[in-house]
Amino acid sequence: MSRQEQKQKTRQSIIQAAFSLLDENRSLSAISLREVARAAGIAPTSFYRHFKDMDELGLTLVDEAGLALRQLMRQARSRIASGGGVIDTSVDTFIEFICANSNVFRLLLREHTGTSPAYRLAVLREIQHFVEELTDYIADQQKLEHNIAGLQAEAMVRLVFSAGADTLEAEGNARTEIGERVKAQLRFVQMGARAYQAK
Repeated sequence: MSRQEQKQKTRQSIIQAAFSLLDENRSLSAISLREVARAAGIAPTSFYRHFKDMDELGLTLVDEAGLALRQLMRQARSRIASGGGVIDTSVDTFIEFICANSNVFRLLLREHTGTSPAYRLAVLREIQHFVEELTDYIADQQKLEHNIAGLQAEAMVRLVFSAGADTLEAEGNARTEIGERVKAQLRFVQMGARAYQAK
């Protein structure tokens, strides 16, 4: 393994270690550099070869979480292309993701309203990317005007994020019920957008 590959592997270990330390009781600001280094299996001084400080690591985690979400929705779209319903497939894929990556989603939820302006801005930017990508998809698939597709996308993302927050705290049948409820709500939004354009 080259030196560059080793450096990239260590950087990824730090990122994964930080995600593993986040849970329902601990936010980014509550974890220390020493804890992250210990969980990543490196010396605390080695941390600085990869990140300037914990804030830079935090912003990287937000970027990684946003990227994971966008990749997830692309995965949902490829499932849709092979015959799944748009809303059902998107919600099912999203809930699967939250169940498998609760700390990644928890980070976006928590830092969206957290105390750090830099983190809030970074999360807002990631959510905006998500909305923009969905807007283009809706405009193309549903033949809606771009501004109406944008309003629909924004409403859908808010609903899905809210359902995601509920899903984190739920188990089994409760998760299924949350999924079914948000699917119905998303259909209302979709029908409303069509009716609004027709008007």
